[in-house]
Amino acid sequence: MGEHDGPGMPLGTGDEPFVALYRRFRPGRFSELRGQPHVVRGLQSAVRDGHVAHAYLFSGPRGTGKTSTARILARALNCASPIDGEPCGICTSCVEIARGTSLDVHELDAASNNGVDAMRDLISHAALGTPGRWKIYIVDEVHMLSNAAANALLKTLEEPPAHVIFVLATTDPQKVPPTIRSRTQHFEFRLLGGETLDGLLRDIRSEAGLTMDDDALSVAVRRGRGSARDALSALDQVVASGSVEDTRPELDEALEALCVEDAGRVLVAVAALHEAGWGPQQLAAELVDDLRQAFLAALAPELAAASGTELDRLSDQADRLGLARLVRSIEVLGRAQVDMREAPDPRVVLEVALVRLSRGELDDSTAALADRLTRVERALSARPAPAASPSPPTPSPIPAPVSGEPSTKPGIGALRRQRQAVTPPPVPRNDAETPPIPSAAASANDVAPSGPGAAAPPAAATGEIPDRDTLVQAWGDSILRVLPARAKALYSAGRFVVVEDGAASFALPNAAHRDRAEEVRPVVEEALAAHFGAAVPLRLVVEDDGPAPVRRVAAAKSGGAPTSTASPPAVGEEDFDPTDHGAPEAVESVAEARLLEAFPGAEQVPE
Repeated sequence: MGEHDGPGMPLGTGDEPFVALYRRFRPGRFSELRGQPHVVRGLQSAVRDGHVAHAYLFSGPRGTGKTSTARILARALNCASPIDGEPCGICTSCVEIARGTSLDVHELDAASNNGVDAMRDLISHAALGTPGRWKIYIVDEVHMLSNAAANALLKTLEEPPAHVIFVLATTDPQKVPPTIRSRTQHFEFRLLGGETLDGLLRDIRSEAGLTMDDDALSVAVRRGRGSARDALSALDQVVASGSVEDTRPELDEALEALCVEDAGRVLVAVAALHEAGWGPQQLAAELVDDLRQAFLAALAPELAAASGTELDRLSDQADRLGLARLVRSIEVLGRAQVDMREAPDPRVVLEVALVRLSRGELDDSTAALADRLTRVERALSARPAPAASPSPPTPSPIPAPVSGEPSTKPGIGALRRQRQAVTPPPVPRNDAETPPIPSAAASANDVAPSGPGAAAPPAAATGEIPDRDTLVQAWGDSILRVLPARAKALYSAGRFVVVEDGAASFALPNAAHRDRAEEVRPVVEEALAAHFGAAVPLRLVVEDDGPAPVRRVAAAKSGGAPTSTASPPAVGEEDFDPTDHGAPEAVESVAEARLLEAFPGAEQVPE
């Protein structure tokens, strides 16, 4: 594993001083560096091939191995017998550098030596020789240098003495002046993944002979948050206290209370944490971190900074909370952290936020309502289906209109004729004014439904042509609506006037209109046959040049007396349905027909 900082220091027993785990197991070779393969390849190849740069910049989060890598580089450069770019670890130079007593390596903390005087002193001694081949300056937290100190370092950093190498380390590379960054080779260190940290701690537990279970290692990995040094410090704390619970008192209890929506349990856990010395801001930050880890465990377990039983616990909590509630909890606690900065009592803000998260009815936000709806859906989906019970016979379904066609409904005239079939007609004054009493078959035709899917009327069942009233009702309610655009435009201006001699007479305004309607008459006859189940021949006539019934209707319109009183009533206001949405369409069809009449040879283009 790692190498010791000095003889007799690792054990920490008896008269020997205690050495922290992160110092005791500091990596001493490139092969022992965990989680930074890109850095190891670059530096080891440079040492092996003799292509070492005069200045390096190591950046990355704390505890990821920046200073340790700088020391390994110094050992490899001054090693008496390096092996494939690796220090041997047993020569005098390697041992002295490991102990921190070598004259070839100079470490400077820029956070406390950030003035121009300290930098001038470093530059003045840079040209002096040392026992080793290389003289290495390790400047930690280089972003803390003042502008004057950084400017004083520039010239020497760009053209240092031949035997001098600068290694600059920082946790915030954006604050390093660009003039310094451009003079170095930049290596970025990364946080260690949960599996990498777990493997590191298991190896240290085995080598150090520590007696602890996997739960303690999982807690140390979680508290490390990608930092090897932080994880080893947490492991030291667990070893010293002898209990995992002492490192995170009641925090898991607070999360468990959120999962079961127990507001009282949450408040008790917060009170216990507060008595243990946790401030509201620290507690909120820890809760947000746990919720984030649960969020990652549910979506991308490889990104979660947890392993083993800790990862299993987070996955279980994420499953019980649900993604929607997890996200809302992180957002609510994040806003609480901001509000606590200016609140008179930050603890109250935190407690109110946690109670709202554990009692959904107290939060009227859109996100809370969506979360409650999601939980209701999950509960309904998890409920078993009820057992099948005998049900009464299902009535025959009502035929539905064909998709794309408007629903049919009887016009006012049809409704009046239905009432006439029930109510006896009034006594006529004379025979000439007595309208023919409709037969039972005709009344059945009036009452019978029409439209696509409806049963055919009795006339169709016998192969007879329907009477005029049946034609008028079916024409206005369904047939005209299903005609193609051109046929609908031409025939919407006409009407049925009489049924005689095995054909239905259909009157149109003038001869030109009739001639154009004659071109699409087969289409209309086909629609009539499809509706009634029997052929309905059409006879196209002109209003003023038709059979006697047509002339009588025309004379009535002009104010003259009809030549006969035996004709059926003309289509008037009683057959117009003001609620029919097809009325505006009929008006447009008349206009289209008149345009076609005014421009001979013109044709309508379908939409």
